[in-house]
Amino acid sequence: MPKIVDKEQKRREIALSCSNLIHEIGIRKLTVAQVAITAGIGKGTIYEYFENKDDIVFEIINIHIEQYHNEFLETIKDAKTTKEKVFHFFKFVIDDSIENLKHFNGYKEYLSIVLSDENSEMRKFNSSCHTFFNDQLRKIIKEGIEKNELIPQAMNLIDGLMIFEKGVALIKMTQDGFDSVEACNLFINSIFDLIEVKN
Repeated sequence: MPKIVDKEQKRREIALSCSNLIHEIGIRKLTVAQVAITAGIGKGTIYEYFENKDDIVFEIINIHIEQYHNEFLETIKDAKTTKEKVFHFFKFVIDDSIENLKHFNGYKEYLSIVLSDENSEMRKFNSSCHTFFNDQLRKIIKEGIEKNELIPQAMNLIDGLMIFEKGVALIKMTQDGFDSVEACNLFINSIFDLIEVKN
């Protein structure tokens, strides 16, 4: 009896086996042949699971986002206040650990492709990522309002917080000597001075 292959699971396994290739050689230099070698399968087999190189890149990035999201949820479980949770949300732009910088630099290359190549698939994927993170932030702020930590108008600041985070990422990528920790501390503390319920 032939073995039944779960296509989604196999896609994920291939992407997982290659997830470090993005950091090691970069998105632009990544080839389907390298993915095949790293995954230990034939190049033709790759096309049974992926349409093209971009499709592989999206799957790898999705895995990274999923891992980041799971770590984020684990971290905020112990956070006592909404403000602490929001600071964790900004971890990507303020954490200079080697592991995080690896992902940050990968994001930098990914963003340069989105901005320069007029790649509509990447733009669409980028929009879905933005929506995902916006939803996470929305949940955090909504919980803060429900716990009577924040005033209801705090919901109006979600897009502003997202835009600020993207701006910090961009400045960090393009300017020497920029202190993202200081910028985030000042901004988040100032915002929370305005939106926290005063007892």
